[in-house]
Formats: sequence, structure tokens, C-alpha cells
Amino acid sequence: MASARTCAPDKAAVVVECVPAEQDQVTADKMCVRPSRRSLLGLDWFVFCLADVQTGFGPFVSVYLTAEKWTQGDIGLVLSVAGIIGLIGRVPGGAVVDAVRSERNAAMVAAIGIGASALMMALWPLFPFVLFASVLSAAANCVLNPAIAAISLGLVGYHAIGPRLGRNARFASLGTGVAAAGMGACGYLFSSRAVFFVTAALLIPTLIALSNIRAAEIDPVRAHSGVAPHDEFGPGLRRLLTNWPLIAFAGATALFQFANAAMLPLMGSVMTMRSANWAEILIAACIIVPQLVVALCSPWIGRQAERWGRRPLLLLGFAALPLRCLLFADIPDPYLIVFVQVLDGISAAALGVLVPLIAADLARNTGHYNLTQGIIGTGVGVGASISTTFAGYISDHYGSHAAFLGLGMVATCALLFTLVAMPETRPDRAPVAP
Repeated sequence: MASARTCAPDKAAVVVECVPAEQDQVTADKMCVRPSRRSLLGLDWFVFCLADVQTGFGPFVSVYLTAEKWTQGDIGLVLSVAGIIGLIGRVPGGAVVDAVRSERNAAMVAAIGIGASALMMALWPLFPFVLFASVLSAAANCVLNPAIAAISLGLVGYHAIGPRLGRNARFASLGTGVAAAGMGACGYLFSSRAVFFVTAALLIPTLIALSNIRAAEIDPVRAHSGVAPHDEFGPGLRRLLTNWPLIAFAGATALFQFANAAMLPLMGSVMTMRSANWAEILIAACIIVPQLVVALCSPWIGRQAERWGRRPLLLLGFAALPLRCLLFADIPDPYLIVFVQVLDGISAAALGVLVPLIAADLARNTGHYNLTQGIIGTGVGVGASISTTFAGYISDHYGSHAAFLGLGMVATCALLFTLVAMPETRPDRAPVAP
């Protein structure tokens, strides 16, 4: 019997004696993990401010470069290169976070990279600088998302990770909504370039919030889902690629994004043709409504995932998508589409919480939590990259109604695949291997 160990002291945290190593890890988490209020609030505001910073590299890039007299070909090239980096960089980005021993430092460096990219884009809107800034921002995002999940797991432990991820999703959604409204107003009142100065300036409160997360309260072993085996990147990746639930989940999320990514851009085109004067306002409403739903529902989903398990909520999120596709295809009034976007919020809330949560389940005791997130993220990126091309081709040749129905068929396949292939992953309900 191993002797009991004692947690590292911390003045701001309540610390008690840990249970022996042989006892259940969840029980150990409940007894040992007591992050301070300062660290938890620091994580809240770091997620919120970081969403503000990341929003600056959304649709505002195209608006800014168009105002700078760039050709659509050059804009498309920059966005495509950034998209490719964002796709192929997810697995290496997760591996980097697994390799470092300070997730907080990794998040800090990546956040500085995004802020520097925004400043570079604002100061020098020339092709080489903008291309480099876009690549740097995309690479930084490949590190930031797994780092946030790792910090969360390292702070609160397995027993509280579901509600914590729900809280993260709420603050990210609020940050995105506030930033979109503020940057839109800034661009309207001043100039599209001002958006990127604001993005760079937001780096300051982001780093202040991050500094409030106490490094001593982030358990590095738990943040990586256990102690990493003594091997290189290649063997660890090969082991994950033979994990069937992980491959099934990556495939399911790829199918989901295949059906989902093109939905709003396609509906934007339809709205422009039906109601050109109100198209921009309607699209803005279609973006804001899901963010509000995510902010309201995400903490509830995180709590219920611990009570019901992951699978019922995952199926709920997947089931909302084919219904949304069908309604988009058959509702003629563009104003009613805004209400249909509630379904998008349900899906976004479910996947926003469950993707990192299921990754934590699947990576448990492997030391490869962030690499696991990278593999799932690659599936998401592949599905999203195919979606717009598929929907555009169907819409051009057969009309938008057929495109929505085609996306709905893919969404139905995603739901059925998840129903058949994806097991429950909550540790106390997951099937035990013989």
C-alpha cells in the first residue's frame, strides 16, 4: 500500500491530504483540488478577453483588406493559407502543449502571437506582412484552444471538468458577442484598420487575466491527462490513432462540420437575394442568437454531462443540425431564419463543452490530452473545408433548396454514425475492456 502524499501548499487555496495512489482518481481530485477564487476568475476573464482578441481575425480581415484596395484573389490566397495552417497545425499544436510543462506560459506566448499579428496587419497592410501575420495567428490558435482546456483540467480536476468547460464556453460566447458588436461599431465610426489596433490593445487585459491564474494551482500531470509514456511523438500518435472511440468521435465531428460550416454563408447569400436592404442586419442577428444560446446553455450542459453522461447530450447536439437544415430549406421568410438559429446555439453549446470533455475521457492516463484534442480538431477542420465547396457546387447547379437538403443528408449521416459508433465515455459508464 502506497503511503498518502500531501498536496503542495498554497496560501490562497484550501489544501487537504490526498488519498493513496491506489484509490480512484476522481475521489483524489475531489479531496485535493481546491483552486482559489482568484485563479478561477482569472480563467473566466482570460477566456472572455481571448475571445475578444480572436474575433478580430474573423470576417473583419476581408473587410479591412478590401478597404485597402486588395484584390479578391490576394484576399482569398491569404485566407486559404491561414486556413491550411489552422488545419494541419492542430495535431502539432496539441503536441506542443503536451510537451511543455507550463500550459500557462504556452497560452501567454500564443496570445502574444495573435496580438502581434493584429498590430502587424494594422501597421503594414502589405502582402508579405499580412500573409505572415495570418499564418502566425492561425498557428497561435492551434496552441491556444488546447492550452485553455489543459489549464482548466489542471485547475479543477476530472470531477469538475464538465461544469468548468461549460463556464468556459459561456465566457467565450459572451466575449465573441461583445467583441463583434464593439469592433463593428469601431470600424463604422473610425476605420476598418482601427479594428486591428483595438485587437492588439485587448492583449493587455488578456495577459492580466492570465496572470491571475496561479501557476502553482495547475497540476501539470492532470493537465496532460496523466503521465506521458517515455516515448517520442510518433509512437504516442500511433497509439491514439488505434483508439477506436477517438477515431469514431473525430469522424463524427468531421461529418457534423461538413454539414454545418456552409449553412450560414449559404443562408447569407439567400438572404441577400430575398432582402438585400436587411441582409447584413439579419446575418448579424443570426450570429448573435446562437451566441446567446451558448452563453445560457453551456453551464447546464457541463453539469448534465456529469449526471447523464456524454452520449445523450452529444446526440442532442447532433440531432439539432438536420432539423436546422430542413427548416433552412423550407422556410421562405428570412426573418424566421433568425429564430431557427436557436438550433445552431444548441449544437454549438453541446459540442463546445463536449469536445474537450470527451477528449479528456479518451486521453485519460495517457499524457496526451492536448494531442487528442488536436486529432479531433483536425477532423473538424477537414469537414469544414469540404463543406463550403460541396454546398457551393450544389447551390450553383441545383439551387439553394437542394444544397440545404444535401447538407441535411450529411447531418443525418453524422447523427446515425454517432448513434451507432460512439460509445459513452464518462469513466464510470465507459465499457471495460476484457
